[in-house]
Amino acid sequence: MKQQEFISIIKANEGVIYKLTKIYADSIEDKKDLYQEVVYQLWKSFPSFKGNSHVSTWMYRVALNTAIKFLSEKKRLQTTSKLPNEIVLYDEHYDSTTELQLKLMYDSIKLLHPADKGLVFLYLEGKSHAEIAAITGFSVSNVGTRLSRIKERLKRQLK
Repeated sequence: MKQQEFISIIKANEGVIYKLTKIYADSIEDKKDLYQEVVYQLWKSFPSFKGNSHVSTWMYRVALNTAIKFLSEKKRLQTTSKLPNEIVLYDEHYDSTTELQLKLMYDSIKLLHPADKGLVFLYLEGKSHAEIAAITGFSVSNVGTRLSRIKERLKRQLK
């Protein structure tokens, strides 16, 4: 029964995990690896989930911690120079203005500190400051302040 419950939770939240991988990983391979790692860490910690918080709160916390760890391990192991995304991800050409703006926004988000990426991700997911605070462990006022500063930084980068 637990396995079916877990599969149902993952299926219902596949989009969330995918968006997280888009923010924290660059290459298609890294996105796939991160997706698998997030699902694995969720599976590993599922038996200890007591239901004291919403399943989404638990899931976001595990996913963000996994992504941040993945990113730091990736940076530590990286020994070659990175090619520009335009060359590596040749299939990500966009025709519409909206898609181009989204790509530019995601590229700017990728330049943020890992914890800030997590805050932006949760904000883009429509989470309230209180929900973000519960997931990250920051105070509600700290979440508001940090998000405000991040928005300003992103505006400057996108100009």
